[in-house]
Amino acid sequence: MKFLQNIILAATVGSFIFLTACNSSEANDPAKEGEAAEAHVHGVDEAMVVALTADQYKNAGIETGKVETRPLTGTVKVNGVLDLPPQNLFSISAPTAGFLKKSDLLQGSRVRKGQVIAVLYNPEFIVEQREYLEARQELAAVRSQLEYAEAEYRRQEELARENVNAGKTLQAAKAEFYSLKAKIGGLEAKTGGQRARFKLLGINADRLSADNFQSEINLYSPANGYVTEVNVNVGKYVGNTEVLFKIADTEHIHAELTVFEKDIPKLKIGQTVRFTLANETKERLAKIYLFGREISADRSIQVHCHLLREDKDLLPGMYFKAVVETGATPVHALPEAAIVSSEGKNYIFVVTTAAEAEAPQHEEGGKEAEEQEHEPQAEHHFRMVEVKRGVTDGAFVEVGLPEDFDVANSLVVTDGAFYLLSAAKSGGEEDE
Repeated sequence: MKFLQNIILAATVGSFIFLTACNSSEANDPAKEGEAAEAHVHGVDEAMVVALTADQYKNAGIETGKVETRPLTGTVKVNGVLDLPPQNLFSISAPTAGFLKKSDLLQGSRVRKGQVIAVLYNPEFIVEQREYLEARQELAAVRSQLEYAEAEYRRQEELARENVNAGKTLQAAKAEFYSLKAKIGGLEAKTGGQRARFKLLGINADRLSADNFQSEINLYSPANGYVTEVNVNVGKYVGNTEVLFKIADTEHIHAELTVFEKDIPKLKIGQTVRFTLANETKERLAKIYLFGREISADRSIQVHCHLLREDKDLLPGMYFKAVVETGATPVHALPEAAIVSSEGKNYIFVVTTAAEAEAPQHEEGGKEAEEQEHEPQAEHHFRMVEVKRGVTDGAFVEVGLPEDFDVANSLVVTDGAFYLLSAAKSGGEEDE
């Protein structure tokens, strides 16, 4: 009995050693490793081609069609900022130098056209007015002298024709007459320039007198709007080139879009823009009015839009997000069901032939060949092609196709693409 047990134990140990050696030999066989690697690569390649038998094709409900060229209504997402046209922005400067005597303006204050927004004081205003009055009085006196000189000149001319007086007397009378006439011209030019300056300063020259001089001038608002900048304070001496205030007329705020170069061809004048301010859900409408003519360093241009409805709550400088309705544009399109997604990419399935779908053949064992002979033969083959999704309009989606895609002759699966994607995934997992 003990002898029999020893024989059984020896046979068991021998079998284990033989099996271990065989397995180790197969695991270290380079030919086997190469076949395994080829099988893995072959499986990945086959994942891009799906083959169906006639029964599978029927059960999947596969339908095919060609890529269509359809006018799809698209949109372009952009950012922008509210702004004012230059004619609605006003920089207020003093017409002459002086001290700021009074101003009640604060940033954000509402002003109306013609409203006094500041008062300037300068003692030199009185000097200019006194010089004007003196020039005006001198002009009146010279004009009286001119009347006498003209009469004397005419009289001497008459006497000269009768040979009563000497030629020297006539020449003296003539010189006096033209001298006074020239002086009057100079005084008129001087007083005219002073009157124009007084008008600019807001001083009525006709009301000036020795007892009525004006040492202060008023600055007026040129339009309705809001004060956006206050650069002075009471008592400050300001020059005539210094900007004291800035006023914005917000009645005609417009929207400035920043559009990148790739989206420029999609936009046209008159297209509708729907924009929303930050932290708001209210949607406002505008129309594209004008395109900028210079591309900036970040490859974008400015697009000027007019609001369809004025809104007093809007302020220049507000940022917003917008969607531009680009209208119907002819593009390559497929039904929504034709496009499937996997791992962040989009694909379609294109009908292909068995020859195109055939993968490289490998030498296989006799048993595996016998199993394949008994499997149903695939009759329908589909190639998986990566595409890019575009705009969606109803049941159709814009597709970006590869450059070598034959649009005219390729048949695309329009229904049943999800079934093919599942088959591709399951096939790839089995091969792996």
